[in-house]
Amino acid sequence: QVQLVESGGGLVQAGGSLRLSCAASGRTFSQYLMGWFRQAPWKEREFVAAITWSGGSTRFADSVKGRCTISRDNAKNTLDLQMNSLKPEDTAVYYCAASGGTVVITNPRMYRYWGQGTQVTVSA
Repeated sequence: QVQLVESGGGLVQAGGSLRLSCAASGRTFSQYLMGWFRQAPWKEREFVAAITWSGGSTRFADSVKGRCTISRDNAKNTLDLQMNSLKPEDTAVYYCAASGGTVVITNPRMYRYWGQGTQVTVSA
């Protein structure tokens, strides 16, 4: 089992940057595919980025491609999402999640463990 806690959200102006972090507890963090998702009011939860257990493969949603990087440190049980050139449409609650998959998965239903989320608000 993995417990996930996100941090790093906040209010930022358009064009700014934020770095979200996810701290995981549990000895098996390194075995999990990790992902970032977001959910804006009145919208479904959507995929943002994911990284395989080794960090060897990553994937990004088209909406953030070129503006975000995802990284993990298996020794520290942490997952990060660096977001640059933020836009008002990036405003959402951001969640980190863990899946037992071995390849990148974008479907949130395939992720078993979720954090409580961190709010990101981008002002115009």
